[in-house]
Amino acid sequence: MKIYIYSLVLCVFFVSCGKKDKIEREINETSVTIKVERFDKIFFETAPENLSEVKKQFPYFFPVGNDDQVWIDKMTNPQWRELYGEVEKKFNDLSPVTTDLTDLVKRMKYYFPETKTPKLVTVISEMDYTNKSIYADSLVIVSLELYLGKEHRFYQFPNYIKANFEPKQIMPDVVNSFANGKIKPQKSKNFITKIVQEGKKLYLKDVLLPSYSDEDKMGYTAEQLKWCQENESYMWRYFIERELLYSDDAKLSSRFIEPAPFSKFYLEIDNESPGRVGAWIGWQIVRSYMNSNESPLQQLLDMDAKELFEKSKYKPKK
Repeated sequence: MKIYIYSLVLCVFFVSCGKKDKIEREINETSVTIKVERFDKIFFETAPENLSEVKKQFPYFFPVGNDDQVWIDKMTNPQWRELYGEVEKKFNDLSPVTTDLTDLVKRMKYYFPETKTPKLVTVISEMDYTNKSIYADSLVIVSLELYLGKEHRFYQFPNYIKANFEPKQIMPDVVNSFANGKIKPQKSKNFITKIVQEGKKLYLKDVLLPSYSDEDKMGYTAEQLKWCQENESYMWRYFIERELLYSDDAKLSSRFIEPAPFSKFYLEIDNESPGRVGAWIGWQIVRSYMNSNESPLQQLLDMDAKELFEKSKYKPKK
């Protein structure tokens, strides 16, 4: 009997490995060529009197109603030009970013066949860290000034925000933006729904960015990830005992889901905890569901969050 069970497990293992190898071959065989347009470089290296040429090439960056002097002032402003100089030093060679995006788009096309091959457009924007990289159907727009490295002297942001101002975060940020158009919105606004929705985003990174570490997918340090792993059972018990799972309290988002220096249990452990632990728990719930179900990816992303949680059989690791 033991031999039979061992043989069955071994058979399932080889079938699973064979399926993964087949998927990887099909992904690698997908032909993708990413066109790159350095709007940042073109803009700052164009003479002010030739601004009209830039506007013709990139009309979507020049809203109607803005006076040309606004753009000319930006072209010639010493601080903006210094920032452009820093970006140019860091990203003079954009091939690593292009290679990573090519690999990512191949996976997008495999799992979402309707995906178009986007053009990569690099910009220097207004330091808007909530929109560092934007996936917009046929465009991927990357604000390079927000990936100069967390210790860059230009950054006057709290540590928990600038911690992810690293080049390695470009693709996770692109997937975050891509996910917004793929994950079905939910009517319910309770806590379990919100964390499962965040978990779907992170699971999408598992699928589309398989070579990335869990730290990079979450935007955590190794220590922050370890804290979550070691305190998973405690956090889950906290949510259960305080009846938070089905609570509609809007403050739970800022306490456990949104970017923050730490999560707010209102206990001594707050200072040790990373922010967004609710999103991390949601990720483990979605992983638990997918470990025991063969749901197609889009079906998972469309699935009712409460139903997914109930079918996940999630149990925190002790």
